[in-house]
Amino acid sequence: MPRTAAKPAEPAVVAPADAASTHVTPSMAQFLEIKAANPDCVLWYRMGDFYELFFQDAVVVAEALSITLTKRGKHLGEDIPMCGVPVVRADEYLQRLIRKGFRVAVCEQLEDPAEARKRGSKAVVRRDVVRLVTPGTLTEETLLDAKARNYLTALHRTETGTDEAPLPYALASLDISTGEFEVGEIAPGDLAGELVRLAPGEILATDATIAGEGVKGFIAQAGAAVTPVAAASFDSLAGDRLLKAQLGVSDLAGVGAFSRAELSAVGALLKYVELTQLGKRPMLRVPKKTGTDAVMVIDAATRASLELLRSTSGEKASSLLGAIDRTVTGPGARELANRLGSPLRDLVTITARLDAVGYLVDEDPLREDIRDALRRSPDLARAMSRLAFQRGGPRDLAAVRDALAAARRCAKLLTAKARDVGLPRNLDDIARRLEPEGLDLQRRLGEALVDEPPPMRRDGGFVREGYSPDIDQARSLREDSRKVMAALEAKYVEQTGVKSLKVRHNNILGYYIEVTANTAKPLLAPPQSETFKHRQTMVSAVRFTTDELADIEGRIATAGERALGLEQDVFNALADAIATAQPVLGSLAAALAEIDCAQSLAEIAREQSYVRPVLDDGTAFVVEGGRHPVVEQALKSERKGPFIENDCVLGRPAPREVRPAGFDETASGRLWLVTGPNMAGKSTFLRQNALITVLAQIGAFVPARSATIGLVDRLFSRVGAADDLARGRSTFMVEMVETAGILNQATERSLVILDEIGRGTATFDGLAIAWATVEYLNSTSKCRTLFATHYHEMTALAGKLPDVSNVTIDVKEWQDTIVFLHKVKPGAADRSYGIQVAKLAGLPAPVIARAGEVLRLLESSDSKTASAAALDDLPLFAAARPKGRVPGSAAKPSPVDEALAKINPDDLTPKAALDALYRLKALAANNGA
Repeated sequence: MPRTAAKPAEPAVVAPADAASTHVTPSMAQFLEIKAANPDCVLWYRMGDFYELFFQDAVVVAEALSITLTKRGKHLGEDIPMCGVPVVRADEYLQRLIRKGFRVAVCEQLEDPAEARKRGSKAVVRRDVVRLVTPGTLTEETLLDAKARNYLTALHRTETGTDEAPLPYALASLDISTGEFEVGEIAPGDLAGELVRLAPGEILATDATIAGEGVKGFIAQAGAAVTPVAAASFDSLAGDRLLKAQLGVSDLAGVGAFSRAELSAVGALLKYVELTQLGKRPMLRVPKKTGTDAVMVIDAATRASLELLRSTSGEKASSLLGAIDRTVTGPGARELANRLGSPLRDLVTITARLDAVGYLVDEDPLREDIRDALRRSPDLARAMSRLAFQRGGPRDLAAVRDALAAARRCAKLLTAKARDVGLPRNLDDIARRLEPEGLDLQRRLGEALVDEPPPMRRDGGFVREGYSPDIDQARSLREDSRKVMAALEAKYVEQTGVKSLKVRHNNILGYYIEVTANTAKPLLAPPQSETFKHRQTMVSAVRFTTDELADIEGRIATAGERALGLEQDVFNALADAIATAQPVLGSLAAALAEIDCAQSLAEIAREQSYVRPVLDDGTAFVVEGGRHPVVEQALKSERKGPFIENDCVLGRPAPREVRPAGFDETASGRLWLVTGPNMAGKSTFLRQNALITVLAQIGAFVPARSATIGLVDRLFSRVGAADDLARGRSTFMVEMVETAGILNQATERSLVILDEIGRGTATFDGLAIAWATVEYLNSTSKCRTLFATHYHEMTALAGKLPDVSNVTIDVKEWQDTIVFLHKVKPGAADRSYGIQVAKLAGLPAPVIARAGEVLRLLESSDSKTASAAALDDLPLFAAARPKGRVPGSAAKPSPVDEALAKINPDDLTPKAALDALYRLKALAANNGA
């Protein structure tokens, strides 16, 4: 257990005073010296079986971890605060600290305490910081989510540019636990969405960049810790040099074309890794260039609205990822999440992915065999990374061995199919990477390692018996010393003929040979005396030794250390072999993730009856029998009946060969106005079509009977209401900001889903905004749009704008309530059924009854002037009635109105018309008076 308890702590970690200012113990002096070299980190100072923390570090960490704050000795006349955590549970507490945003310097003992004592009784064990642990530099399995990346991202912007042409941000992102590396540039307007996509654990940036417009909010939205770094760290020349050194190339031309800003971000990133890992190099894959040209752009609000990777409550289970994830390995789950976060726009790559998924959908036995093989595949990439940082153990070596075995098994399954019926190009490429030629590492690791190695290399016992004769001999001496001495005793009995000869041991003499006094004479005389050397004469016995016995005794005494040392040599040799094969193994690890992702998408397609979508470079959007992938599974699990499928056809005219059966030409607009009551399923319908688009463009089958989709460049979703109180934004303001982003960025190739625009303000204001928004989307953006609204007045737009169509969610009224049919049909809703929905929600009966009365009064009133009974019964309306107006009576015409009614413009001469105008002006003036 930790040394418990918490006490209110100061908010910052402060370095203690210099050790020279007062007398301190040697151990505390060492702590102060190391702490002074790491002032911005919490120092975990190894003392035996505990990591101890002192001074302000102890105060802050005790509060953060809810452990006891104690004290140890005095410094400058005051007690030294102290707390500690046991080494065996260090990862658990370290994880909690990192999640709270702490940086931790891990200070280890670099020698055995016995060695220190040889230098004197007051000598201090040598210690030093072996690594700096930050949120973006984790490698330990216990500190990482096996199914999620952990990016360290450097964010850089050289200048802001102009309002008309702002300069992009450059981002370099590295997951040091796997070597996955991304570099790219992003427009300022897309920065928030990109940071949410990357979901970095830690962001490096200058103070000036962090202070940029909205950047702090974007970083907070992404949930990342921020580490300010000096502007000098963003050096493009240093980035070029470091990247070449890491990749082992003399020219980056074969790797990719990088801008100066991108190289500056790379330079800051690699410098930071070098600093925190104390010079140890990470395993680095060739950087992947990213940007808006290659992928569908999805902003942060849309990602949250569609719940792609996490639900609004932060859970994976209720997200799209949770619904479709059938991977069986951590790397496969990470690959699937990466694809969902970055849908593609490249038709060739999407088609290749669909070919692979389609092949595995049709091959049930092959898919099951691959799933079974992958279940025995550990996380190769993360095991290799720990070995590269010299933090790996025997189990990481075994992980490489077992992953290679799983890869070979998958490769054989695929190549066997290739010989029979051929493979799609994508699967054929994966098969070749899973079993690279000339890689003999699996056999070597299999021969060297036991089946189940211990977790720590210092424990030994991980080298298989028979692999090294020297290790076997050392172990034999260590573990079977009695058998060794018994064998030696039998040898000497036979050699001397003295049957009473015994090999014995005590703590003073060690091992010795003992015979009775009566039988000792032959051993004291030549030639036996040349072998058996006299050591001690007793009353009843004589003791001897031999060179062989002394040699065996020495080897037995050091056998344990020697066996462990020889095992360390084997470990280092195997780790070096893995490092040498790193490029090949990195490709193999990626292939394992890809095949797991492909079989997962095939598994969900077979399980849920998904179909292969047709994608092209056009602007079609035709989904027949579409379903919401998350809601559908929830209904099945809760046994609430089947999901009601719906068609969606955006664009006029839809290609005849892909139109759904029974397609209604009246609902073929590029923009659909969707009406219907709350709870009828409007939001579900909107979201399901967006999710179908995402699935199609990651290369997955989709929940529909058929789907033909023109590639989408940007996806926008404004569904649901939320405020942003931290930034002083009301719900309506957030809605308007997000709508503005959509209208400013949507193109003809975009897909937009909007729900209830304008409902957060006054009725006429909201209606006007919604009306103008539809007009703009239709005439200027010209994008494919689903627009849900309760403003029934807007349905008139379908008759005014050529590319706007009305559809509604069907309901049935029954016994003063409504039944939701969840079916989309052409036409417009004539009412909202709000009171019926309120009744279903459980509002008190008196409220429901009174609401019904008020609604009937309002509906029975004239559109401009309410009836006397209605206005008298509604104080709010009565208060707003113009003074002098008789309730229920028509307004008396004014003199101007009467004069105008008598004028026939067709009978007037120009002079008469001018005279009439003067009379009207005079009447208006008198009437106003």
